[in-house]
Amino acid sequence: MRRAVRAAAAGLAVAAGCVLAGVLTDRGDGGGGGAGAPDGGRAGSIRTADRAAVVEPAARQDAPVLSGEDLDGNRVGLDGLRGQVVVLNVWGSWCGPCRAEADDLERLSRQTRADGVRFLGINTRDRDRAAARAFVRAHDVTFPSLHDPDGELLLRFPPALLNPQAVPSTLVIDRRGRIAVGIGGAVTDEQLRPLLARLVGEPS
Repeated sequence: MRRAVRAAAAGLAVAAGCVLAGVLTDRGDGGGGGAGAPDGGRAGSIRTADRAAVVEPAARQDAPVLSGEDLDGNRVGLDGLRGQVVVLNVWGSWCGPCRAEADDLERLSRQTRADGVRFLGINTRDRDRAAARAFVRAHDVTFPSLHDPDGELLLRFPPALLNPQAVPSTLVIDRRGRIAVGIGGAVTDEQLRPLLARLVGEPS
């Protein structure tokens, strides 16, 4: 019984840690943010989803080279998605907020595909791919995810743009391969959709 209680408490602590990490990555200036923020967001800023903003094109940094195996051992990466708007979502099967946002992300992935939006996940800290694949099946996720158990892929990003300790996190990459949005913590369909609409509307 004690063992079960300790395991449950540990699970709650991990979930709380996910949320806390996301909140602590909010580097906004307290000005409200959002897709229509007058400054378009600051270069290199990570915000919580309710205050996320699109960085102006001139201030965007290039996304790093990102490729590897997905959960089924197939090769995937950002290079094959150039010319598309890419939603890059960092998640783990052990993370409660990741489970909370998964259905919204999958729904948005299907609804925006015709607009030239593609989703790519980075599965982190899951040593066992079976646990990650079970998560994917449970939420009917159709977009691929790179398997990154040690966080090596996450370390390719500047810490100001992606905090490896913040899971979940979401980046949106423009058609030219530049990071346009950085979100620490969970995100909903309603929060992400207007950001994608703005990027889809940008000239190629």
